[in-house]
Amino acid sequence: MGLKNIIFIIIFAAAMSFFVWSCRNLIKYLLVAKKKDNRFDNAGKRIKNVLVVAFGQTKLFRDFKAGILHFFIFWGFVLFLFAVLEAIIQGFYSAFSLSFLGPIYSAITLIEDIFGLLVIISVLYALYRRFIQRIPRLEVDTHGKIDATVILLMIMFVCVAMFGENISSIAERGFILNSFEVHPISLYLSHIFYDAGSQNAAIYFNLFWWMHIVVVLSFLNFLPYSKHLHVLSSIPNTYFANLDPIRNTLKPINLDDESIDIFGAADIEQLSWKQILDGYSCTECGRCTAACPAATVGKSLSPRKIIRDIRKRAKEKAPLLAVGKNNGEVFEKTLVHDYITDTELWECTTCMACVQECPVMIEHIDSIVDLRRNLVLTESQFPSNLNNVFKSLETNYTPWAFNQADRDNWAEGMNIKTMAEDPKCDILFWVGCAGSFDERYKKVTKAFASLMQKANIDFRILGTEEKCNGDTARRLGNEYLSQMLIKENIETLNGYGVKKIVTACPHCFHSLGNEYKQFGGNYEVIHHSQFIQQLLIEKKIQLKDEEVNKKVTYHDSCYLGRYNKEFDAPRQSLKSVKGLELIEMKRNKTKGFCCGAGGGRMFLEDEEGGRINIERTKEALETQANTIASACPFCMTMLTDGVKHFEKTEQVEVRDIAEIVFENSK
Repeated sequence: MGLKNIIFIIIFAAAMSFFVWSCRNLIKYLLVAKKKDNRFDNAGKRIKNVLVVAFGQTKLFRDFKAGILHFFIFWGFVLFLFAVLEAIIQGFYSAFSLSFLGPIYSAITLIEDIFGLLVIISVLYALYRRFIQRIPRLEVDTHGKIDATVILLMIMFVCVAMFGENISSIAERGFILNSFEVHPISLYLSHIFYDAGSQNAAIYFNLFWWMHIVVVLSFLNFLPYSKHLHVLSSIPNTYFANLDPIRNTLKPINLDDESIDIFGAADIEQLSWKQILDGYSCTECGRCTAACPAATVGKSLSPRKIIRDIRKRAKEKAPLLAVGKNNGEVFEKTLVHDYITDTELWECTTCMACVQECPVMIEHIDSIVDLRRNLVLTESQFPSNLNNVFKSLETNYTPWAFNQADRDNWAEGMNIKTMAEDPKCDILFWVGCAGSFDERYKKVTKAFASLMQKANIDFRILGTEEKCNGDTARRLGNEYLSQMLIKENIETLNGYGVKKIVTACPHCFHSLGNEYKQFGGNYEVIHHSQFIQQLLIEKKIQLKDEEVNKKVTYHDSCYLGRYNKEFDAPRQSLKSVKGLELIEMKRNKTKGFCCGAGGGRMFLEDEEGGRINIERTKEALETQANTIASACPFCMTMLTDGVKHFEKTEQVEVRDIAEIVFENSK
């Protein structure tokens, strides 16, 4: 064993010991979280997520240029592990080579050469995008820029060192490749950098070998203290991500647990270990904030900042909590208020765009709602106008100050029975608060009910027994009020033996179908756009033969689209109308832009920045369509206000899918 091997063993042992110590601390800091969160079920589905999202890089390809860039860097690094492994073993035994793998070694060396070049090009392009092109979502603070530059340069140096080793080794052997070695690029470069019979090749090989080892070990130990910690944590984070459909639902609080003294989360210890792991996994790529409707119109909310603040607070407080210290200046602050402002939290529409775009499966909405829950249930700090909303929900069972006795007034003269009158039916029509009380949306309710009557559907309504589904209260953080409404509704539904529900509100659709299961309410829930499309397919609804000659653009509801992946049914229903031309907005389907009303924002004032509904309406008007179609009462209200803002009410109308189909039915 030579001096080189001895020095290497000392450096390697020290570096790996420090790396293990750093990782052990990171895991220890995760465990300061008190909120329970079981993410160890369905191993098969979780492994599939890792293969598709982490290794397949599918989410990154939603932005193709950035996706292909990251794909080459990621896979280049994965494939370089063979070169790293070979170099490390050479540290123990200098003559070692993986050439004993035969044809497999040929593939390894060829791929190393090709991806080595691709990674260098990708790194240079990444630096160009960040510092010359200055892509807005990549703009971060000075520390973030330095961090990103260091990481990119380290990646570059690893590639340069690998090529340096290869070309020096080839030159030392007189430009002859070893058995099974395939290094076309390295062979070509060796002729450029070395003359025949060069005496310096062996010296340079050792220089590049040390450079390779030192950079790799430095990179490894820099990661736990860098925002690029995601290199280590993104695969675990993807594995432990919530699975559909649970991914799009809020977790309930056990309100009967008397040991709970803080509802929601005020600081990191009230979060779950997965929420802290989300903080570890954020690389500050900015995809979430670029997609966020609030950030887009200039509000202070940035989903990236929320997750970054969780990481920052965890790094500051978790080391103290892990060793039992609970005093000092650090403990005088809290995550809410001192890092994340109340304003930021109340600006979220819970549209899920941030979660949809995150390439490492971070769950921003869960953390935002947990922090809201603390403000509402523990601190009683929330915008003053929510007092009336919560009071109305508690006493009138609707967010508005309407009389519950008037809930079924819309059905007068339509000969529609309630469940109390006759519970034997095929389906329950859940009308919802907007469908029951809002003057504009009552027209939609009547249109859809009339369509079902035309199709001879045997349906009932709950009438005055129906109460708000609880979505608004839940998204606003008032879990107590939400659960009260949910449990009362479930008692009513189960009392009538309801199995199948149809509703025109995506928020009711999502809550009844996905979140009511948490409390014993198991129903087959269908959105009215899906039901209408099925009736058209079955020819239970016949459309007129006359052409309408209208241009229509369809706005995707977040709770119907992103939350429940229903994009086709509303579009197919519209396309069924003869002469109707469907024009898509620039942002549509999974990239659709929120109307601004979700997450309880329907009932909150815009205190800063622009208005989300104005941004969306502007995009709709740019299509030159004379009708904006929607499938949600909140969306209809927001888009109608947007059209009024642009003074286009004479030229453009906002209509629901049900109205358009009803008007064109025989």
